[in-house]
Parts: sequence; structure tokens; C-alpha cells
Amino acid sequence: MEARLTNPAMILNATQPIQDMYKAIYAGGVPKTTLDLVHLRASQINGCSSCVDSGSRGARKGGESEERLFAVAAWRETPYFTDAERAALALAEHATRLSDRSDQVPDEVWDVAAAHFDEKGLAALVLMVALTNFFNRLNVTTQQVAGDWG
Repeated sequence: MEARLTNPAMILNATQPIQDMYKAIYAGGVPKTTLDLVHLRASQINGCSSCVDSGSRGARKGGESEERLFAVAAWRETPYFTDAERAALALAEHATRLSDRSDQVPDEVWDVAAAHFDEKGLAALVLMVALTNFFNRLNVTTQQVAGDWG
């Protein structure tokens, strides 16, 4: 498999603003492990092999267990996640699958997340989901190859 195009963010020299966005997200007070899980789940939903691969590798480097990484796709049916992580994963799924329902992010989903995260934390989660979806769309459209970081 070969990418159709070099990553557009690299072509247009947009990597620094993206790094600045990550810096802001990680300053929001949400544990990096939770942000990694959110990134992985949104990427799974969008079928972005490049982000699933890099997200899994990064989470593993950060100490995440194989068991939890393998279970992210079925997080509702496993005992491996905290209530806060479950709230973040539900929010990520709803914010990623916007066209799947008329009430895209129901109050119930938001309220559960708000019970676990303060305003900055919610902002960090929403930005992480948005940035992940941004990258998923770039990578899927241009067929970026998983593991091709050279």
C-alpha cells in the first residue's frame, strides 16, 4: 500500500499549529491515558489504520496495557475501564458518529461526562475528539499507511 499524497499538514507546513493544539489539550487536566483511549476509539470508528496504529503504539509506550487496548472497541462489555474513562469513550463515540442519530450528543451522554470532568477537562476531550477526527479524515482520504512514519 502506498499513500496517495504526503500528509497534507506536512505539505502545507501546518504541523506547528497542530502541535500547539495538542499542547493545549494535554494541559486540560484529563489523564493522558484517557485521551489516548478517546483517540483510539474515534480512530477505530473512522477506520483510520494509521491513527489506530500510532495511537496504540503511543498508548503502549505510555504504559497502557495490551488488555485494555484490545478491549477499547468493546469497552461497554469489559471491566477494564473506570467510570470516567467510560464517560469519555461515550462522548467520543457520539461526537464522532454525528450522522448516526438526530440527537448527536444527547444531554445524558454530556451530563455523565460533566460529572467526571470539569470545564477544562470537557474542553480537552472535545478538542481531542475533533482533532482525532481531523486526522482520521486526512489520513483516510490520502490513504496514509499504518506504521509509515519515515
